[in-house]
Amino acid sequence: MQISIRMLGELQVFHNNLLVRLPASKRSRALLAYLAFTARPHRRDRLCEVFWEVPDDPKGALRWSLSKIRPLVNDADTERLQADRERVSLVSSDISIDLHQLKADSQRNDLSIAELESLLQQSQQPFLQGLDLPDQSLFQDWLTAERNELQQLTGKLQARLASHTTLSSPDNWHTIEPPASRELLARQKVQFCTAHDGVRIAYASVGKGPTIVKAANWLSHLEHDWNAPIWSPLFRDLAADHHFVRYDERGNGLSDWDVADISFSAFVTDLETVVDANKLDKFALLGISQGAAVSIEYAIRYPEKVSHLILFGGYAAGWRIGATEALTKEREAVMTLTAVGWGTDNPAYRQIFSSTFMPDANEAEFNWFNDFQRLTTSAENAVRFLSVFADIDVRHRLAQVKVPTLVIHAMGDQRIPISVGRDIAAAIPNAEFVGLESNGHLLLGREPASKTFVQAIRDFMARHQ
Repeated sequence: MQISIRMLGELQVFHNNLLVRLPASKRSRALLAYLAFTARPHRRDRLCEVFWEVPDDPKGALRWSLSKIRPLVNDADTERLQADRERVSLVSSDISIDLHQLKADSQRNDLSIAELESLLQQSQQPFLQGLDLPDQSLFQDWLTAERNELQQLTGKLQARLASHTTLSSPDNWHTIEPPASRELLARQKVQFCTAHDGVRIAYASVGKGPTIVKAANWLSHLEHDWNAPIWSPLFRDLAADHHFVRYDERGNGLSDWDVADISFSAFVTDLETVVDANKLDKFALLGISQGAAVSIEYAIRYPEKVSHLILFGGYAAGWRIGATEALTKEREAVMTLTAVGWGTDNPAYRQIFSSTFMPDANEAEFNWFNDFQRLTTSAENAVRFLSVFADIDVRHRLAQVKVPTLVIHAMGDQRIPISVGRDIAAAIPNAEFVGLESNGHLLLGREPASKTFVQAIRDFMARHQ
């Protein structure tokens, strides 16, 4: 009997290409997927910890689930599910698993554009959809790790497809990633630190030279940022001759998503945690969008640590501060639309939200942005972020900044008007201001303004050594 298991999307098992009925118990289905995917022996007591932490008789529950799994994987000739008094294993060497095949196919160097597109489409399906066990933390941690690895595979396939489509379509936004950039990504070291409330924050460092720390801002992912049309060229340029440290905001990217506290105060203490984890004594601090306010607060608290403060597209006060009734209704409508449209191809959502971030983006860039949303955070967290950003207010702190400060702002920014950037520069003592020829709140790497942005940072740091 030929057995194949699909784990991309909902779990499905096939016997000789015929779909078979699975146990009604979600834990039994999760156990089947876990045993088949890991393909190694597991101690019975460990499986009880992973799947049945609560029941009065976890060993009995395990025996019952194994009895439901046996007819799905065993046949007259082969006993694939092997269990003794101590261990359980599922011999899956002759079982076809779609994700294993996807990973193997992705290693080929001779993939055509059509093959890459097919693999990319497969990789964007959720791993074991609907099999979450929120009350079983050990299983949930394994499931989250595998889903993160699948997301990384998606990013790599996107990068390879970008190289192919660039060769056949010069007008596409993608650029071929130079060898130096690939080496930087390979050397990037992703680690985790723990914030004061137990939330795990993912951070990465790459490159050598003077240290630049980028405060987290919304819409980031430590792996996928390197393939992004908005930030990757800027990050690569900065990392070429700097020690570049960045991290994902709590609730975002590779950091923990399921968090109780998403607040401005938590954002600041997360930055403190990342700096401490990296044992940094002196560094330049880069704050983008709402990360600018976080950076301002940090620089005031720790002026001895911040050698340069660089703010781009920032604001000192969120939209709720002094908002008119009309503006309040408009922004609340956007949050409602975000709750239902996040990460979809809804044209209404894209017009209202995505277009204000990158008004000059082309269709391919908008499509990338929609995919990126799904990778960075959940719809629920997106709404929470928007609400917190609306209440930020560090206006009363600006005059207390004592470190050299550079304020950069796109002159046509349709999300945060350039007047907001000028006001920040005027309120911070001796701050310098640079306006960029761009309409974007997020800079596209192909824009000339991106090179101006990087050069302005280099010049500023050189003048204030």
